[in-house]
Amino acid sequence: MILFPFAEYWWFYLGFTAFVLVVLALDLGVFHKKAHEVSFKEASIWTTVWISLALVFNYLFYLYAQYSFSTNERYTSIPGFDPDGQAKITALEFLTGFVVEKSLAIDNIFVFAVVFAYFGIPKMYQHRVLFWGILGALVFRALFIAMGSVLMQYQWVVLFFGALLILTGTKMFFAGTKPQNLENNFIVRQLEKIFRVHPQIEGQKFFLKKNGLTYVTPLFLALIFLELSDIIFAVDSVPAIFALTKEPLIVFTSNIFAILGLRSMYFMLSGVMDRFAYIKYGLASVLIFVGLKMVWLNEAFGGKFPIGWSLAIIAALIGSSILASVLIDRRKQKMDIETVNLNEEGGSHENR
Repeated sequence: MILFPFAEYWWFYLGFTAFVLVVLALDLGVFHKKAHEVSFKEASIWTTVWISLALVFNYLFYLYAQYSFSTNERYTSIPGFDPDGQAKITALEFLTGFVVEKSLAIDNIFVFAVVFAYFGIPKMYQHRVLFWGILGALVFRALFIAMGSVLMQYQWVVLFFGALLILTGTKMFFAGTKPQNLENNFIVRQLEKIFRVHPQIEGQKFFLKKNGLTYVTPLFLALIFLELSDIIFAVDSVPAIFALTKEPLIVFTSNIFAILGLRSMYFMLSGVMDRFAYIKYGLASVLIFVGLKMVWLNEAFGGKFPIGWSLAIIAALIGSSILASVLIDRRKQKMDIETVNLNEEGGSHENR
């Protein structure tokens, strides 16, 4: 049984979408109207704002679910239905979906860095590219979720995507931390064949007109590549949240909130990403875990693996990979400092 069917809650989807559009309009039209390089402090503040908004929404969603489950005959007529308990499960599902999507989005951040470096996008224009990239991602994610809400009703589809997540996670795990290179990327080569590309960046423009011809700038190529890469990522991330909840409304809202803060998280982590070299193993483990939920664990636990356990396991996997990255990075820095000191001492002895 779907607790929040679209036919009854279309107004919720509409209101939430309107809220997102207003927030994005304020973001680009007010707070980032003038192109500038986003500092670590500014990015940290915005990351905190986006996460806080998600948590506030989660609490309000819990209160609304509790009220609706307690007063709506659609739910009260179900024998043994516990309104408060189900509202808590609903809130946990949103939080878990948000954590999963936020974690998997870290992979997008590495792609952002590679794409911007390859196309030579100055830092002051990166926010504009990401803004339109995120806006496009919201549209594509909504389409993926709408399709997923229909397809995930078929068991063979669930098993297929579960197996796909396990294979993707396994591949990511053994791929390790090898840096990406776009020099021979198929998508990049095709984009450069399709469009008339202007070799230089002209401010924050995506298009240029010269001698009666329309050119696309490197900013536009970077935007298209980011959109296409996000579609590829969505093939993993959307089924991953459907493994945690069958409610399209929860999948939609948690996914959108995670994407909204992706730009600020990129600017916050862009300077220290090399220190989180082992987080890919945590992300790979999460994909394998949610894949196992789809193909085995949910059925093994009577149709649904406990959402509280899922949140704890996912948090432990991501947290341990972050901790391992930090500890190993500190150890490496300490060893580098010791090596430098030894070399300096050796040099001073030779001078004597």
